[in-house]
Amino acid sequence: MENKQKKYTLSKVYLPIVLSLVLITGFVLGLHLRPPGSGQPEGRFFSIGMERYDKVRDVINYVYDSYVDSVSREYLTEETIRSLLDNLDPHSSYIPARDFRRLTDPLMGSFEGIGIEFNMVKDTLVVIQPIPGGPSERAGIMPGDRITQVGDTLIAGVNKSTDDVVSMLLGKKGTVVDIKVYRLGVPDLLSFTLTRDQIPSYSLDIAYMTDDETGYIKLSRFSATSHQEFLQAIDKLQQQGMEKLILDLRGNGGGFLDAAIHIADELLEPRQLIVYTDGRKRPRTFARSMRNGIFESQPLVVLIDEWSASASEIIAGAVQDNDRGLVVGRRSFGKGLVQEQVQLSDGSALRLTVARYYTPTGRSIQKPYDEGLDAYYNDLIERFHSGELVSPDSIKFDDSLRFETPAGRIVYGGGGIMPDIFVPLETVGQTAFFNQVSNRGFIYLYAFDYVDRQRSNLTRFGDAAGFVQNFTLNNVIFRDFLQFVQDQGLQLPRQMNPECEAMIRTHLKAYIGRNMFGAHAFYPVLHTRDLTLDKAIEALRDGMMLSLLRQGEDL
Repeated sequence: MENKQKKYTLSKVYLPIVLSLVLITGFVLGLHLRPPGSGQPEGRFFSIGMERYDKVRDVINYVYDSYVDSVSREYLTEETIRSLLDNLDPHSSYIPARDFRRLTDPLMGSFEGIGIEFNMVKDTLVVIQPIPGGPSERAGIMPGDRITQVGDTLIAGVNKSTDDVVSMLLGKKGTVVDIKVYRLGVPDLLSFTLTRDQIPSYSLDIAYMTDDETGYIKLSRFSATSHQEFLQAIDKLQQQGMEKLILDLRGNGGGFLDAAIHIADELLEPRQLIVYTDGRKRPRTFARSMRNGIFESQPLVVLIDEWSASASEIIAGAVQDNDRGLVVGRRSFGKGLVQEQVQLSDGSALRLTVARYYTPTGRSIQKPYDEGLDAYYNDLIERFHSGELVSPDSIKFDDSLRFETPAGRIVYGGGGIMPDIFVPLETVGQTAFFNQVSNRGFIYLYAFDYVDRQRSNLTRFGDAAGFVQNFTLNNVIFRDFLQFVQDQGLQLPRQMNPECEAMIRTHLKAYIGRNMFGAHAFYPVLHTRDLTLDKAIEALRDGMMLSLLRQGEDL
C-alpha cells in the first residue's frame, strides 16, 4: 500500500511535467509541419530528428513543387551545382552531359565526324581544308566548298548557330550523313554521302625552321596527343638541321598536366624537378624528368603571354627554375590550380580543384581569386590599364614571394611567370582603322573572297613555301580591299598610317595563304611582324646570353 502511495505521489508530481514536454514538442513540430499555403514549407521537406539531413535536396524539391512557374528538376540541380562550384574557385566547373563530348574531345586528341576545317562565312559553312585522310577528303570535298544541306535540313542562309551546324555533322564513327555542296563554277549542287570516322584533332599548330639552325614549334593546347606530336615535330626539325628551338606557348590556356610533364621531360636532363602538387586531401607529389630527353641541352627559348596558363606555365616555370633556357614575352595568366575530373552517372562531369602546383623553386604562380570571378578575369584588363603590357616597370612583386634559381636568378610567385626578357604588346600600326577592319572580320572576309575568285591562279605557287616566298600583296589588291571596306560602310581615314597599311597587308597575305595552303602559309607570314619572335631569335643568336643565364648573371 505504501508503494502504491509513493507511485501515486510521483505521478502527481511528474505528470504535469511530462504533459508540458509533450505539448512543447507538439508545438515545435507544428511549426515545421504546417500545411501548404500557411507561409511555411511543407513538412515533408524536413527530417526532424534524423541524423542525416539533405538540405539541398529538400530545397530543390520545394522549389520544384511550389515555384510560381514550371521549372525542370534537371535545371534546378545543374544550377545548384554551378552555383556551388562558382563560390569555390574560378576553375572548378560542371560539364553537362550534352556538352561533355564537345568540351573534352579536343583534349583527347580526336573526335568523330566528317573531317573538315571550316568557318561560318555570311551565314554559310565554308570548307577551309578537308582534314587529310578523313571522310571528306576521301569523298572529294574541296577547299571553298559551301555545305548547304545536311540530310533534309537546309543550313545555309537560315541563321543557324555554329553549334547547331556542328552537332549535325558530328556523330558516331560508322554512321552516315548526306550533304549537299555548292562549288563555285559548278551549276548544280553536288551530293555526297559521308561515313563519319575518327578524326585526329591536333594540338600542335605548326613546326618549321625560321632559319638554317632555329626551329619553331607552336602548341595551342596540351592534349592526350601533344607529347607524340611534339616528338614528331622535333624529329622533323632535327632532320632539317635544327640546333636551337623556340617553343611558342602564347595563347595556350593549358590542358592535361601529364602532357606538359612529358614535354618538359624532353627538355630537361634526367632527375630534374619539373613540378610538384600539394592538396588538402592529396599527398604532395613530385614530377621529375625520368629519361634522356630528345632536346635537353641545346639552346631553348619559351614564348609566353598573358593568355598562357596552367600547363603552359608549368613548362615555362620548369625551364626558368632549372636555368634551362630563356622565357620571352609578357607575364603569364597565373593559374596554379590542379583540377581532377570525375564522370557522373548521367554522362555529365565535375572538374574539381584538388591541389595547387608549384614550380621547382617552390613558387605558386596562382593569382589571387578572393575578390570573385569578375575581378579574377578582369585582371587582364587591369594589366592593360596599368601599363603592364607595355612596360615591365608597372609590375609590382611581393618580396615575400621571392625565390632564387640554382644559378642565382631571382623569380617571383603569386601571379604568373614573369619572363626573363619582356616584350611589350605591339601597338605600332594598331590604329582605330586597323582595329575596325580586324575586329569586324573585314580582313578575313576579303581574303576569303579573294581566294574564291583567284583559286586557280594561286595554284601556280605550288605550296605554302612557294606562296610565302613569292606572293606579293600589290597595290591593286590593297586598293581593292579598301573599296571592299567602303562597300561595307566603313569610312576610310583621310591619310593612311604607313604602319597601319603594312600591318593590314601582312594580315591580308597571311589569311589569303591560310585559306589556300593552310597553317604553313599563315604563321610564317604573320611572323614577319612578330616582335616577340624577333626578340627570341635575337637572344638565340647571342650565344653569350645563354652562358650568362647559366652563370646567374644579370641579363
